Amino acid sequence: MSMKLSLFIFAFMIIGAMFFGAEAELLEDEQALLDFFHKIDHSKHLNWGYKTSLCKSWTGVTCDSHQSRVVGLRLPRAGLIGPIPSNTLSRLSALQTLNLESNSITGPLPLDFSVWKNLTIADFSNNSFIGSIPSSISKLTHLNSLDLSNNSLSGEIPDLKVPSLKELNLANNNLSGIVPKSLQRFPSWVFSGNKLNLDLTLNHTSEYASANSPLQQPNNSHPTRKNKRLSEPALLGIIIAVSLVGFAAIASFAIVLCYKKGNGGGGGQSVMKSHKTEFSSKTEASLSRDRNKIIFFEGCNLAFDLEDLLRASAEVLGKGTFGTVYKAAIEDATTVAVKRLKEVTVGKREFEQQMEVVGRIRHDNLAALRAYYYSKEEKLMVYDYYEQGSVSSMLHGKRGEGRVLLDWESRLRIAMGTARGIAHIHAQNGGKLIHGNIKSSNIFLNSQGYGCISDTGLATLISPIPPAALRAAGYRAPEVTDTRKATVAADVYSFGVLLLELLTRRSPMHATGGEEVVHLVRWVNSVVREEWTAEVFDVELLKYPNIEEEMVEMLQLGLACVARVPDKRPTMVEVVKVVEEIRLHSGNRPSSESRSEGSSTPNRGHASTSIITE
Repeated sequence: MSMKLSLFIFAFMIIGAMFFGAEAELLEDEQALLDFFHKIDHSKHLNWGYKTSLCKSWTGVTCDSHQSRVVGLRLPRAGLIGPIPSNTLSRLSALQTLNLESNSITGPLPLDFSVWKNLTIADFSNNSFIGSIPSSISKLTHLNSLDLSNNSLSGEIPDLKVPSLKELNLANNNLSGIVPKSLQRFPSWVFSGNKLNLDLTLNHTSEYASANSPLQQPNNSHPTRKNKRLSEPALLGIIIAVSLVGFAAIASFAIVLCYKKGNGGGGGQSVMKSHKTEFSSKTEASLSRDRNKIIFFEGCNLAFDLEDLLRASAEVLGKGTFGTVYKAAIEDATTVAVKRLKEVTVGKREFEQQMEVVGRIRHDNLAALRAYYYSKEEKLMVYDYYEQGSVSSMLHGKRGEGRVLLDWESRLRIAMGTARGIAHIHAQNGGKLIHGNIKSSNIFLNSQGYGCISDTGLATLISPIPPAALRAAGYRAPEVTDTRKATVAADVYSFGVLLLELLTRRSPMHATGGEEVVHLVRWVNSVVREEWTAEVFDVELLKYPNIEEEMVEMLQLGLACVARVPDKRPTMVEVVKVVEEIRLHSGNRPSSESRSEGSSTPNRGHASTSIITE
């Protein structure tokens, strides 16, 4: 009996040591991170503090499944300034992912990489690091990805004999000498922008083989078992160890339950959902295999990486011509709109070139492209999230409580903003850039209530849409048979359809009376020819006084934009001028009380004499 009691006490002591040892290690990781953040200059605030949960709340911090150690630190674009303080991050001995890209960090790289023996991903790119590349990187036997590009590193490249290394980028530094033999398996662009002697046998003929291959995950597996029979003492030892571990798990579980009871059971629940969203479930498998980074554009203050995006709660906002749009809520309270493209036909280089063109465009009436992601399996685009939703949802969405009402002034602002945005697009890239997919579901309201258009420049990247589908969309110009070859005149046509949609509050393809589907452009033209112009306008607009002339002028402009012959359509610069003149008239009109619902409507026929028809 005493022997059993002794064994129980011994086992309990082991369990206690394991539990409190893990807690102590987590506290040490927490203190290391706080020391790092307090000792380095920074221009942005992080929600790190003793009163919040390290593993559940701290921005950029990831813990292991037992929440006992910090395994990931991701602080891209976090406003970090100056050298990495000594004896801070080096204390995170369980670290597997370290991402400090796109900050203003100076000084040398950490010298003793070997303390991070489990490190698999290291990204120090787009900073101002100086000095040489530490040879201690060779001790990182699990390292998969190393990015030191766009710094000021100098000296020779050390002989990094790391077989697990699948991705490397040393471009745009001040490195000199030759490429060591251990790294000659990587393509030449990895070393571009340096003072290196590249007259070696580098792989110029193809991308590095791992670029489209799964990256090696952190090696948590046990050594390969030998095909030998275990001895009885060894087997007994294994049984005892397994029993202790099982007992420890039960004890830990009981402690957690007691803790939750003592605190009401609600404060520490995980924010992770039990069911993955469509975005997460469909993309996680492929994206986790390809760790190409999300590319952010200059001036973007977002700070998250691919894994943050995968962990985000997401909901489908809509499915359109070029893909599905999701609302993604990142853990640090950032909410973005993520467009998952479908059927991209161009290669990586052409895709990235188009993204760079679009990403540089900044205009009050264009939804800015904040970032993009490219891999063989997935192409993602990140935009700002607009809480009010699209103009399409405002025009055709639910009625009643919660509905956004679009009065005449609001519709004028939408038309003016959208026209200015499209005109700005047509002025880019030597006049060669077109939008190619103008429709009300791609238009949102900026902070001043003016139209703001998204999805710029995607038409040339996507598989051509079948002609039948083009006709069904209702926005496509009749001459467009291949969406990749749309023109500025085709954009003008689509804008004209949008104007008619704003005036009538009817969809481009809609049903009237029976089940017959009617094309909005044809319907408006037929009504105007019969001189029943007032019939085309949304009845909700008819209660606003003194706007009949402006509505008719806008209708004239819309019909001019949808002329069947492209050469007869105005340019977007001309369109902007007309809309601005209409808006000027609107600002000078006499004010009066709104009409009641029973007041008179515009005279039928008389206002339509100058309407432009096809």
